[in-house]
Amino acid sequence: MFILLIRFVRYSMPLIEIKTGTITEKGQIVIPKSLRERFSPGEKVAIISYEDRIELRPIDSVNEALSCAYAAEKTLKKDWDLKEEDEAWKNL
Repeated sequence: MFILLIRFVRYSMPLIEIKTGTITEKGQIVIPKSLRERFSPGEKVAIISYEDRIELRPIDSVNEALSCAYAAEKTLKKDWDLKEEDEAWKNL
């Protein structure tokens, strides 16, 4: 069981809602409808991982420093997202 928790501690925004979800064997999770409705279909989101949580934010709201990280991921994906890389790192 995975708890989808949206936290806005840094921005002093109140907690609005807590929902639960399950991660499938493929790593997929369904975002509950009440939370999905805050985004537009096809809208790009930043997936930000912290030690204790994962946040989804509209890509437009991500600050400049995180935008650089997103751009680096997109650029490096072609070199890092390979079966050979997965095989080399699977036992670490």
